[in-house]
Amino acid sequence: MLKTIENEISKQAAPPALQAEFAQHDFEKLRNFCSLTYITSIAIWLLFNLIVSTKGGQGFTGLSLLFISVMVGLTIILGFVGNYRHFDVLNTVFVAIITLGLRLIIFGLPAETQPIWLALATSSILYSASVLPLSRWAFLAVAAISCVTLNPFLMADVSVMDLRGLLILCYFTFLCSLTTYSFFKLRRIKLHNYTMSKLLVAQAYIDALTEIPNRRSFMLQAGHVLLTRPREHDHYLAMIDIDNFKKVNDQYGHDIGDEVLKRTAASIKAVMADFAYARLGGEEFAVYLPGVRREDVEVLAQSLCRRVREDPDAHPVTISIGLARVEEEDTLNQALAKADKALYGSKHDGKDRFTFYS
Repeated sequence: MLKTIENEISKQAAPPALQAEFAQHDFEKLRNFCSLTYITSIAIWLLFNLIVSTKGGQGFTGLSLLFISVMVGLTIILGFVGNYRHFDVLNTVFVAIITLGLRLIIFGLPAETQPIWLALATSSILYSASVLPLSRWAFLAVAAISCVTLNPFLMADVSVMDLRGLLILCYFTFLCSLTTYSFFKLRRIKLHNYTMSKLLVAQAYIDALTEIPNRRSFMLQAGHVLLTRPREHDHYLAMIDIDNFKKVNDQYGHDIGDEVLKRTAASIKAVMADFAYARLGGEEFAVYLPGVRREDVEVLAQSLCRRVREDPDAHPVTISIGLARVEEEDTLNQALAKADKALYGSKHDGKDRFTFYS
């Protein structure tokens, strides 16, 4: 089954929204790696500059200080960049600066060695860019800047027509082509894996019918909030059940029953948007309300009951709600049991209402 799903996904082009989401996710995961790459690049550039300046007798000039200052400044700015598009622009500027700096360093080498060093520098820049979380246009911009600025046949003592120039051209073309292909292939694989992971997570944690979180998701989210959120105010847990749902299924069929479930889930999502909510199974739902006062919980419960009751549908229903205050020593399962007892009280007292556990 997994292979079938993979084949189907690989045939479909990812929509722009998903590609943007993937690019942002990729950048956030690799932000520290990007900073490390920048720092390493600056260190290597500085080392080469010092070697060439010392051995070549040029000395460490003010221009070198300017280059190093700009690159360090861009690396610092990277720490404050939060959007992948901004990183694309920042990286393009960084590559433009460092390639120009590399070109100036290589000018200090013997003329006969400059072309091969320019080719090596180009391949190094492209390889570094190929493993960064760049968009396609940003990588192509890096490739264009590198190939123009570090062109081994531009202002260098070599001709494409002689043996040395022809070998350098083959080497230069091969490395640039291979790195570019690797970038696009790797990006496609990463996008495919991201799409697969989103699909599998959705199947594991989202209820397929109502498209809201399922029991597994609720236990994870509510359990985390229960353990980590400070108790500035009380925490409450709500159990919600659709009244007479079996009658709806028996009288109108399961298709109508499914529509009722979807409408109820939509109402819960609208009223309880700021809290963890889920369909636990069947016609039962749950909401975890941390850091709220009792009167606020009452307002929310009244609003939800009214919204479901007044839904202008051909098959109206009502809901019953059980509410329980989560004590300091309560586990999530214990709180659910209390709310379930309160829900039974709402059912017993006439339905279409909410009841607090006591």
